[in-house]
Amino acid sequence: MTIAVAVFLVAFAGSASANEKYAGLVMDAKTGRILYEDRADELRYPASLTKMMTLYLLFEELDSGRLSLNSQLKVSKEAASRPPSKLGLRPGQTIRVEDAIKALCVKSANDVAVVVAENISGSEAAFARKMTSKAHSLGMISTTFRTANGLPNSEQMTTAHDMARLGLALHDRFPRYFKYFGTRTFTWKGRTYRNTNHLLGKVNGMNGIKTGYTRASGFNLVTSVERDGRHIIAVVMGGRSGASRNSHMVDLIHRYLDDAKPGLRTAPMVVAHVPEPSRLPHARPALAPTMAFASAAPGISSGDSAQAAILAVSAPADRPAAPRQLASGYDPIAARIEEATEVARLAYASDAAGEDPIAALTRMADRRAAALGEPALHTAEGAADEEPLVSVRTRKGYSEPRLAPGGWHIQIGATPSEEGARTLLDKAKRNGGTVLASATPFTQPVEKSGETLYRARFAGFSGKNEARAACASLKRKSFSCLALPN
Repeated sequence: MTIAVAVFLVAFAGSASANEKYAGLVMDAKTGRILYEDRADELRYPASLTKMMTLYLLFEELDSGRLSLNSQLKVSKEAASRPPSKLGLRPGQTIRVEDAIKALCVKSANDVAVVVAENISGSEAAFARKMTSKAHSLGMISTTFRTANGLPNSEQMTTAHDMARLGLALHDRFPRYFKYFGTRTFTWKGRTYRNTNHLLGKVNGMNGIKTGYTRASGFNLVTSVERDGRHIIAVVMGGRSGASRNSHMVDLIHRYLDDAKPGLRTAPMVVAHVPEPSRLPHARPALAPTMAFASAAPGISSGDSAQAAILAVSAPADRPAAPRQLASGYDPIAARIEEATEVARLAYASDAAGEDPIAALTRMADRRAAALGEPALHTAEGAADEEPLVSVRTRKGYSEPRLAPGGWHIQIGATPSEEGARTLLDKAKRNGGTVLASATPFTQPVEKSGETLYRARFAGFSGKNEARAACASLKRKSFSCLALPN
């Protein structure tokens, strides 16, 4: 490494760490191994990276035969009204599917994204719900879509990890159509557009994928590079400028491509798989000996389910790049995600504009709790910790947690599946630091209005102040938390 390059790396590392919007990841596509990550599981705005999923669903339509490359997509007034970047389509006009694909890959046309959404699902809102459901089935468990094009929306969130996974899924699932991401130019109505990814043709082996920018997101880029038998997916989010983002991406490729493994692929292919409802798994015994599981009489609140849904299916920090597929083809992770989808959709239904997504989820959860006639997980002042503990009765096959009289415990969420609650507890335990060092995790199923939820809790706090301090620490790490007396 030259002195000049070394100086650049140090300088960029400093600026990236100071940039709160930044996130980055490099994945070895052949092994699934993460070669580099920095804040890769923190929520970020995808901006036009959104169109990667819009194209994924369009490619599915092509694969199914419901559309062909020559199919004509009709333009609505709503689609034509979208702001630039756009082709300037007019209401009543049509555009060929292949031209729509190129317009999204090259021009990143916002009007075309809505045209695709409306022609597939009838409305952009319905298409966005389909996008979110597909994302979850691919293992993109931290991603929510609200629009088909990535125009500003406070509830549209993802992570660098999820975007890398989507990039790999596009490569794996649609080798026939993936080539469009490498299209350098696109001509429409006599005008030629250059791909917004200016690294195409400049970085040897780069064959896509997508750029994105809004003021809130910063400059984003997902790339695929295949060279010398190696293949990586790299993500940069939150760049301060297009030039600095591109420079950092080139640096990541140069630094980590040689670390990728050449030869045959060993990682599973990333494809969506959701089992039929009848094949959804029953709750399984504890995954760790420190966990106890109990059943509760109705009480406290199921209103926190909506808020916790997005967190409940968050993957562990060291999650693999792809879910493990069993010999039968059954994917327990996809099954758990499918279980959570309906509650997650409810959580995402906030109509708040410009609100932080976690705050929107909290408000939505409180509204839901109020509708059920139960206390909310949060109040305007913060965690409501005066809620009495319901009596816990032992269910056959499960042990009752030891809750010392006079002590306190905390709840970090409620999920539609027991496995989802365990996943949330595992992640909190790994990231909670000393505040959870001696705490005991347990889940507590409860039924309310025909809905079964699994509360994710930690026991072992001697008093209110200790429990509140643990909650304060967890909230700083984007966990919900409620302190409760035993």
